[in-house]
Amino acid sequence: MKEVHPLNKFNYCPMCGSKHFVVNNFKSKHCEDCGFVFYMNPCAATAAFIINSKGELLVVRRGKEPAKGTLDLPGGFIDNGETAEEGMTREVKEETALDVIECKYLFSMPNIYPYAGIDVHTLDMLFECKVNNEAEARADDDAAELMWIPIEKINPEEFGLASIRKAVEIFSLRK
Repeated sequence: MKEVHPLNKFNYCPMCGSKHFVVNNFKSKHCEDCGFVFYMNPCAATAAFIINSKGELLVVRRGKEPAKGTLDLPGGFIDNGETAEEGMTREVKEETALDVIECKYLFSMPNIYPYAGIDVHTLDMLFECKVNNEAEARADDDAAELMWIPIEKINPEEFGLASIRKAVEIFSLRK
């Protein structure tokens, strides 16, 4: 599949409406009329590694595209005004009903998230999270199902998003 840069979808300057909105460089467009430069930087997203008291990893089955039906980690996009930790905590609550009590940053992965015909470049921040109510876990929001899987039985190829697949490989090697 050919990557479509998100800037290719924008033909008019968002400031003045001019059609003279041209490529400035690989991450921006420039308006030849008003001088405005629009930058397309990665969107911030999070994903959680949550291990229960039995040493199993919490995974969800994606209920929506992209990669609907494949495995994923709980997580999602950070909202405006949130820290990465706040976004991570909110996303875990929305998808699993679990309350994060500790959130430790591990590493990040670049990703391309196809959405509505645009390849959205993201920076996925991976966290190891502790929860205090693991027995109350249930799939909600855009998670169709959730399950606890022993880490040694995790197959990264079952994860549909490239960044999450790679992150699971890295995490599994650390455990």
